[in-house]
Amino acid sequence: MQSKLDLDFQRVEHARSLASDIANSVQNFADNYTTVSVERTLCRLIGIDGVDSNEIPLPNVVVDNLKSKGVLADGVLFYIGNAVVNCKLSPQEIATQISLDKLDITKLPISSTQDINNALSPYVIDSISKIKQNRERRETYIEKLGEGPKPYLYVIVATGNIYEDVVQAQAAARQGADVIAVIRTTGQSLLDYVPYGATTEGFGGTFATQENFRIMRNALDQVGEELGRYIRLCNYCSGLCMPEIAVMGALEGLDVMLNDALYGILFRDINMQRTLVDQFFSRVINGFAGVIINTGEDNYLTTADAYEEAHTVLASDFINEQLALLAGIPEEQMGLGHAFEMDPELENGFLYEIAQAQMTREIFPKAPLKYMPPTKFMTGNIFKGHIQDALFNIIGIWTNQGIQLLGMPTEAVHTPFMSDRYLAIENAKYIFNNMKNIGDEIEYKDGGIIKSRAKQVLDNAIITLEKICDKGLFTALELGLFGDVKRSRTGGKGLDGVVEKSNNYINPFVKLMKRES
Repeated sequence: MQSKLDLDFQRVEHARSLASDIANSVQNFADNYTTVSVERTLCRLIGIDGVDSNEIPLPNVVVDNLKSKGVLADGVLFYIGNAVVNCKLSPQEIATQISLDKLDITKLPISSTQDINNALSPYVIDSISKIKQNRERRETYIEKLGEGPKPYLYVIVATGNIYEDVVQAQAAARQGADVIAVIRTTGQSLLDYVPYGATTEGFGGTFATQENFRIMRNALDQVGEELGRYIRLCNYCSGLCMPEIAVMGALEGLDVMLNDALYGILFRDINMQRTLVDQFFSRVINGFAGVIINTGEDNYLTTADAYEEAHTVLASDFINEQLALLAGIPEEQMGLGHAFEMDPELENGFLYEIAQAQMTREIFPKAPLKYMPPTKFMTGNIFKGHIQDALFNIIGIWTNQGIQLLGMPTEAVHTPFMSDRYLAIENAKYIFNNMKNIGDEIEYKDGGIIKSRAKQVLDNAIITLEKICDKGLFTALELGLFGDVKRSRTGGKGLDGVVEKSNNYINPFVKLMKRES
């Protein structure tokens, strides 16, 4: 891509090199640790599902059992595989026996590593095959039906009731939406377990469960067949159950996942060590499943000024890109984030926003960038809000964004009604059609506001990356270099679920998934 902004791509590659060093340092840490959520994910990958008599998910039962005995460092697959050898039971049967307090898998004779791996192999192959089939199914569907042009029109449903979500999601698809995101219920990211089954009660959203994923995937396939257009499904594998939700989405054919390396640390106060271990395995799964990840940089600008702190968004995009590459995610699956959050009273704010959106597009040319709508300065004035969303849509088509999360005129008033989505989709479709090729027609003035702004943001992002590279990402987070939010390395939620791996530790999925993705 030729730079319309005359960006210095030697400087861009310098930024990438710095971000790569930061990501490698994080990975060197993460490779030596596991977490309770990673271990529960491995339980799910070898077929453990369901709940016990107290409605506690069986993956939690198994992992908590090993943690209470002080042996989680060996990993759940070491003990489950050994139990399969000794007891001639399936992982699901073993989990059930543990839940009934009829089996202590830590007291069994230890088999050879080869025997343990051989015992696990059929279950590993089965889950790999299921996820691969879902990826192939998506690709076949898209080849058969086609899908909407980019930027994808992305809207949310958030009723709290999965069955009502289905009604609203199908209506949104008929109105023209390409991606439906089912917002999670408030606070789910802080639960250290995944609820089981279909749910009908949630506040500000609907519980992310495997059954809810299945219900919505089937509903979107049904309406996609009706419309002759594939509809993508999005949910959120952030929070304390990040990799678990990733694997549930992979098993049920989701297409897009919020999967940021820093979001949970900054905006949910989840311990940074826990998050940076969890994000790696969740991204390995998403990469293999062909899922587009969305990163959460837009959130920085809800706590910090969009003009003053734009460089932190770019710096985070660089870091997220490099962490994703280490997990085997190709650039084409990186929905790197940024947002239209300039103060409407800022003179020439629209020009600054063009500069930042075009800069992001040029720096990450293969990524299906996720562009977020105005929220911070939406006041409840629906008429002004509709204009703010129109300006946002103009920049989306002008700078060739990949995923356009449509703004609602009723932002800051209530959760969207179907009529609100209709107005948002109508707004975007009108602008996208009438301005389809504006980006190909427009050139930017040498020495003007737009080119100067892009250079300034890139330069400041490099300064930030140099600081992070010098201090390390953990220290940078403690100093508040992202979104003006400071977090402690040993603070936040979930640190007690982080364990250093022993020499017995087994996880064959990372190599298998990265090799085949």
